[in-house]
Amino acid sequence: MYFVGIDVGGTNIAAGVVDENYKIVATAKIKTRMPRPAEQIIDDIALSAKQAVANAGLTMDDIESIGVGCPGQIDFEKGVVNFSPNLDFHLVPLKAMLEERLNKKIFIENDANAAAFGEVLAGAAKNTKNAVIITLGTGVGGGIIIDGKIYRGHNYAGAEPGHMVIKESGVRCGCGRRGCFEQYASATALIRQTRDAMRRDPHSLMWKLTGGDLKKVTGHTAFDAMRKGDQTAKRVVKKYIDYIGCGIVNLINIFQPEILCIGGGICNEGEELMAPLRAYIERERFSRYCEVQTKLGTTSLLNDAGIIGAAFLHLSD
Repeated sequence: MYFVGIDVGGTNIAAGVVDENYKIVATAKIKTRMPRPAEQIIDDIALSAKQAVANAGLTMDDIESIGVGCPGQIDFEKGVVNFSPNLDFHLVPLKAMLEERLNKKIFIENDANAAAFGEVLAGAAKNTKNAVIITLGTGVGGGIIIDGKIYRGHNYAGAEPGHMVIKESGVRCGCGRRGCFEQYASATALIRQTRDAMRRDPHSLMWKLTGGDLKKVTGHTAFDAMRKGDQTAKRVVKKYIDYIGCGIVNLINIFQPEILCIGGGICNEGEELMAPLRAYIERERFSRYCEVQTKLGTTSLLNDAGIIGAAFLHLSD
């Protein structure tokens, strides 16, 4: 038994054929090539599915269903992308349009929700029923799983942890609010914080590590300089971890999940990120006296999470 999962991003459309044991047996990738009309993008979403199936040595008759993880606000029941700024989709009936092209049962979901579902099915949150997954990338995405099901909210716009405010009157966010979690805990935010610290300290080792070019600052610059003893970098890292911890404690206090996993390239910092983060959570969480506590972990499926989660969206129907 085989399923197809498709992860639609602003850069690539990635499709995979997944077996019933959550193993990806073949993939295909097509450039999203934004901006262009929705019809053309959907043609390529369908094409990516066909290519992945062909690469697996199968035919569409072997495929049970197809799931699509798409950025934006998705109406799961109606199969409509209400709004996706990354794709410039507005009230696009993606489910119906793909069913017409592929003649298969189609399920669509927010991409972060699909990735979270993938981690619960086959990744770091496997064998749990209640989990929160957040990704620290360009922004802060997330997915919430309750009793094994994707939490969407009554209007399918739930599970947006990046847009809870952690600093009143703080940095303006793209959503229009000020002080959102993603403006302080995303990789983009860390780069901004690192550059600001470098401007304040012209003697910081971070200048040497970047060749004196602020454009070469990455999410790892402060961590690299911290390991070499740079005090300014140490302050940047500590404050950044405190911001992450603040948002995570809020989520733990609200949902008390079995596990909360974080993902994104910043997790490659390993224990230099996770150890102080665990200490912050243990100190600040409301449930500090409970016998059972939320486990903090990192995601394990990387880019495969979205494909696997999308492929099994029929289980979240």
